[in-house]
Amino acid sequence: MQSQRHRRSLWSLILLSLVVAMPLEADELYDAIGQRLGLMQEVAAYKWINQQPIEAPDREALVIKKAKLSGLNHAITTDSSERFFSAQIEAAKEIQQCWFDRWQKSSGPAESRDLINDVRPRLLELGQTINELLAHQVQDKTSFMSQTQVDCLSSEGQQKVFEAIKQIQVYPSRLTQIRDSGIIRIGTTGDYAPFSFSSNGADFKGIDIELALLLSEHLDTEVLFVETSWPTLITDLKLGLFDIGMSGISRIPSREEVAYFSHAYHIGGKTPIARCDNQLPLDSLQSIDQPGTRVIVNPGGTNERFLDAHVQQATKILHPDNRTIFDEIVVGNADVMFTDLIEAQLQSQRAELCMTMHGETLTYQEKAYMMPKDPGLLAEVNRWLKQIENSGQLAKTFASHLSH
Repeated sequence: MQSQRHRRSLWSLILLSLVVAMPLEADELYDAIGQRLGLMQEVAAYKWINQQPIEAPDREALVIKKAKLSGLNHAITTDSSERFFSAQIEAAKEIQQCWFDRWQKSSGPAESRDLINDVRPRLLELGQTINELLAHQVQDKTSFMSQTQVDCLSSEGQQKVFEAIKQIQVYPSRLTQIRDSGIIRIGTTGDYAPFSFSSNGADFKGIDIELALLLSEHLDTEVLFVETSWPTLITDLKLGLFDIGMSGISRIPSREEVAYFSHAYHIGGKTPIARCDNQLPLDSLQSIDQPGTRVIVNPGGTNERFLDAHVQQATKILHPDNRTIFDEIVVGNADVMFTDLIEAQLQSQRAELCMTMHGETLTYQEKAYMMPKDPGLLAEVNRWLKQIENSGQLAKTFASHLSH
């Protein structure tokens, strides 16, 4: 009897928590929508004073495009995302037009907040919040109508926004999302030649960049490169900021706990690189791990993991920018660096740098493509990899970036 009462009590608590949590989640979404629509009076005042039209088709298209891309972070379908943000824009224009009509009948505002530097950043912030909550939204019309009551917004305008919320849908898998949206988002660091390199965070080049373009052709999608970093790589994947990580990423157990990895497309390992004229004995792990030896490393990746696991006596120097880390060795600010063989091979083409173990490696390491745990996407990527391996395209791409 006590056991039955305990189970009933437990279920009562669970049900009560659901009842309490659902309206709170809805309230957060509706409050954000209400705040965003509430700012339309400020937008209207700025446009009134600066004699700008309410209609801005190019701007509206840009807002919807960005909202759809942001929605992909939360698996929101592009169609339902476009319907919702279009409805929200129409409601915003209704409010602005209402204020224009009022001011034409009387005196308009004499001053307004700065739209570009003040109001618009807040609108973007609220837009992000709305996108985050839409995928998990709970429909509560009474609460919605209450929290989105804004002067100059009609009940019909409110209703259209709420109906658009009701139609929000999420993709059942990442592969479905990629194919339906026509966009594949590639996470890449841009700091790891020859796989991925960029001097400005936008114009990416390298082996994985070329292969990403080939993958997008295979999937018949547009490719969008998303800059990530080694310290935030897993977090960005969990947040849905990219679909596939392509940046010379090593397969390691901690990453495999949260992600799928494709078949290996490159085999290598860690090896040391130093100035060719360095007089220290740097031809083995034991000779490097000595007091006074300065070992430089970029934070957050497998280079730092290797260093922390195998070096205790040498001095560790953290350098945040992997793009310039080898320059620190060249100018004498560090003695040696452990990195992947392929990167050491590339950097040793510089006259000042040499691989101190002559191409031998201290570890076995596989490079593979990292993605969410979506079996369909994994199978498709592996199928594509097999095709470019068999055709010789994979070897040709590597050769073109290592022959300079």
